[in-house]
Amino acid sequence: MKTVEHQLLIVGGGAAGLRAAIEAQEKIDDVAVISKVRTLRSHSVSAQGGIAASLANIEESEADNWKKHLNDTIEGGVDLVDRDAGEILTRNAGRNVIELEHMGVPFSRTDKGKLDQRPFGGHSMPRALYAADRTGHAIVYALYGENVRHETAFYDEYFVLDLMTGDNSVSGLVAYDIKTGELVVFRAGGIILATGGPSQAYELTSSGKASTGDGLGIALRNGIPLEDMEFIQFHPTGLKARGILITEAARGEGGYLRNDRGERFMKEYEPESVELAPRDRVVRGMQREINEGRGINGENYLHLDLTHLPEEKISQKLPTIRELSMNFAGIDPVERPIPVQPMAHYSMGGIPTDTRGRVQGKEEGVTWNNLYAAGEAACVSVHGANRLGTNSLQEAITFGKRAGRFAAESVRKNHAGDVDRTTVDKYESRLHSLLGGEGSVRCYELRDRLKQTMTGKCGVFRTRHDLEEALRQIHELKEDYSKLTVEDSGKKFNTELKTALELKNMLDYSEVIVEAALARKESRGSHFRTDFPERDDADWLVHSFIYRSSTGKLKRDYRPVSPGT
Repeated sequence: MKTVEHQLLIVGGGAAGLRAAIEAQEKIDDVAVISKVRTLRSHSVSAQGGIAASLANIEESEADNWKKHLNDTIEGGVDLVDRDAGEILTRNAGRNVIELEHMGVPFSRTDKGKLDQRPFGGHSMPRALYAADRTGHAIVYALYGENVRHETAFYDEYFVLDLMTGDNSVSGLVAYDIKTGELVVFRAGGIILATGGPSQAYELTSSGKASTGDGLGIALRNGIPLEDMEFIQFHPTGLKARGILITEAARGEGGYLRNDRGERFMKEYEPESVELAPRDRVVRGMQREINEGRGINGENYLHLDLTHLPEEKISQKLPTIRELSMNFAGIDPVERPIPVQPMAHYSMGGIPTDTRGRVQGKEEGVTWNNLYAAGEAACVSVHGANRLGTNSLQEAITFGKRAGRFAAESVRKNHAGDVDRTTVDKYESRLHSLLGGEGSVRCYELRDRLKQTMTGKCGVFRTRHDLEEALRQIHELKEDYSKLTVEDSGKKFNTELKTALELKNMLDYSEVIVEAALARKESRGSHFRTDFPERDDADWLVHSFIYRSSTGKLKRDYRPVSPGT
């Protein structure tokens, strides 16, 4: 069995992982990025609308500053934002954007040559810097190029299965080489998990097929809690039945949402901010229109109308949206409205970290010695109960950078530990069991059942009855997983086996999402209980932590919101 050693391993090749690698390379010279897909296919390339920073580059935002950005973030997150993390994000946002520009990100500019900024939902003034509607793509390519210059090692198409741990520290990990079907042990003095979010647990999602939240499953297997997993954000505008993101920038540039009557219905729900209210409010307005029969032709979608905008503006600022609409819906948004519907988009929760990126343990104040997390996989709680658009790329850059810096400082004092054969033997046995099993259940069938359960029972609107039924169904699915069979017995590029491994992670964290949603008896941000429709600060202005005990049962804990400096 092959063994590889590096000082620092970063799992995930998106914006957070790539920015962490660049920063780590400033302090150490042996950094590796492991990615389940080709690095330039990581899901961060799909981010379209922009990255937030209070640069005050245009007339409409000339009074902007980091404190106003922080206030918007806290208000949008319904007061569940940790103030120390929020301050770090907003204070450093401008500097981070300038660094990206110096790395080669081709941000769109004003006529005066300044980096342009446009409005986004929940922000009190325009502060989204953008590269047309391909911002994530531009950032990832620039970061990748910078990593190539720094000679970062890349291991593409490796599926990380588990960590090798002991005494609140890690010595390495076990990965499945998708190209060969072999297990590989990676030894390291430190590890950063930047594995993305869990939206693939839902039927309709903007996330790429590889975004199966594997880091969350790994955390649960190692006794690490997951924080605030009840807060799943649904994006208002997914292309009907496609799971393709139609960026919020389309509304920032002046697009309208209309129902079957042609009405701009958001005026009734949010008379001041209308289509640019925070996403949770826009989604609930849309879902109510659909539920009350005002979807287009009575169906479960609405219209995003850009037809009143000049064609030149759409072509210059929203070229990807026009192309996607024409290719996947046969609609030119210059001439006809785009059919859109809410879809799962982002998790505000994740692996709990401090502001240095260190993973927190079950006991408050205890962190893992050399395990870090960043990006959507992590929860430093900078988004609270609802993320503002364009804050996600900024979080990935800000806290990816910090995790890389502090992890590198840590591993200079550490050395990779000895390989623990117990973890390796467990996964060799598991792969053999899946490939040689005689079960009667196909993984694709189980995956589809899980998606139906999460969408139907733990979506935009939630009730106790639905959530209890979701838990029951997930427990049934976990029982059926033991009867799983993988019909493809080949080793190389066995996508069925990969799907089976992903499904185990999806089942584990989906149970946590539902458990957390059932326990939180209030409505806050993206979590809306129709049986508890009011916000309840007296009992629920706290973060939820759920972990799996040694007996296998889920345990809950709650911790207060972190104050600012």
